[in-house]
Amino acid sequence: MADRDFTPHQQKAIKRYYDNRPAIDRTKLSELVTNLYLADPGKAEKMWDRAEDLMTRLEVPPARVKHVMGTRDVTALAKVVEELQ
Repeated sequence: MADRDFTPHQQKAIKRYYDNRPAIDRTKLSELVTNLYLADPGKAEKMWDRAEDLMTRLEVPPARVKHVMGTRDVTALAKVVEELQ
């Protein structure tokens, strides 16, 4: 974004979002596990890409991310979510 002047209220909201981002990402990854169990194969591909992004942002070890993404195993992804909680 270009230089923006945010009000103090907006600045606080933005700060709170980034302070809570790991918790938000964990919740989103948890929801993705549920959605992947129920998803059609065509829609699942996009969800797996999102899961990879979230795991990377949550600093899951790269070898673990590679394993989960290589197998596309929802159970393995659920195990990652469980360990993050």
